[in-house]
Amino acid sequence: MSEEHTDSPLLGRRTFLRTAAVAAAMAPILGEAELAHAKMASQMMGVLPPDAVIINANENPLGPCKSACEAITKILPLGGRYDRMGELNALTDEYAAMHGLKPENIAFYAGSSEPLHYTTLAFTGPGKSLVMADPSYESAAMAAGISKAPVKKAPLTSTYAHDVKAMIAADPSAGLIYIVNPNNPTGTTTARADILWALENKPKGSILLVDEAYIHLSDEQSVVDQVAAGKDIVVLRTFSKIYGMAGIRCGVAIAREDLLEKLTPYYQNAMPVTALVAARASIADKELIPTRKKWIADSRIQTLEWLKTNGYKPIGVSQSNCFMIDTGRPAHTVIAALQKENVYIGRIWPVWPNAVRISVGSPDDMAKFRAAFKTVMDAPVKTARATRTKALEINGGKFLS
Repeated sequence: MSEEHTDSPLLGRRTFLRTAAVAAAMAPILGEAELAHAKMASQMMGVLPPDAVIINANENPLGPCKSACEAITKILPLGGRYDRMGELNALTDEYAAMHGLKPENIAFYAGSSEPLHYTTLAFTGPGKSLVMADPSYESAAMAAGISKAPVKKAPLTSTYAHDVKAMIAADPSAGLIYIVNPNNPTGTTTARADILWALENKPKGSILLVDEAYIHLSDEQSVVDQVAAGKDIVVLRTFSKIYGMAGIRCGVAIAREDLLEKLTPYYQNAMPVTALVAARASIADKELIPTRKKWIADSRIQTLEWLKTNGYKPIGVSQSNCFMIDTGRPAHTVIAALQKENVYIGRIWPVWPNAVRISVGSPDDMAKFRAAFKTVMDAPVKTARATRTKALEINGGKFLS
């Protein structure tokens, strides 16, 4: 075969890396919505009934606050343009000032799934593992599969916090150590002191990624201040949870400028102008966080107390808009039975095959969930043999063993 020559200059290392990064970033970015929808699609459920109780994706049924809705309505006539009004710069400046940071420490994305994906791609690889808790949010591990990085998982502690000492010891060559606080799916928290210990004792050259998507729902302290201190840390936040903007898409990565620059080769789409103005209006509403935190906590606490009173087994102490229950039976059977009651709950984490995750919905949602859950759990457990026997009986009983 003859060698083909070209007058084009050879691809430089920087260009090659950028091209490879963009190619990697084209792989699917799976967030909470995609994971929940994938579960429903696998069961061929299609469009859910309009009266369904949908508590499977950690959404906020309150939606955006009033001022955010008004801001969206006002900017809609400009929706045919990209952000030419300076909304991204204004939001960046205001958000940085809120946290005592510089604008260079802030990067906004259409949700926090994008920076989670890109941070994993940027700091992991074949010789640099991702270390995470088990169970925890799966999206980072999926991104690590794209970067061909090993994934090291450490079980949660007896109180269902991240076992930071086990995580730090998991791999001296770790590229990224991922802590979700509060954790998804358990809703349990890890003490700030433990996260700071991990930050100080992590392998040299590794990055600590702290996902604070649910931090406003808890009493735990943020570690955003460690960015101002110049530490090797990336903090993720989202407007999907307490701010009720899951369908509008706004998230933020907070880190040193040099760390954020390592994310940019992978991709950064233009921010929706609707998300920008809604986010600005949301952070200006000083009553939003405490009011919604209490509203969600009241609904969560009422349901957890009911579960305990009725002899069911919640896992740990949640401070979030989700919690888990040990059902004592295969979780997929509970999920399927609840669907027959028109209640749709979260997916299964393989490490706990008998546990189900419940998102906290409205008081009405949770009342319907409690009634449906009792109906399902009071029903006799069908064993695999019983199910098989029944099937054989239906077919004439010819093959009973």
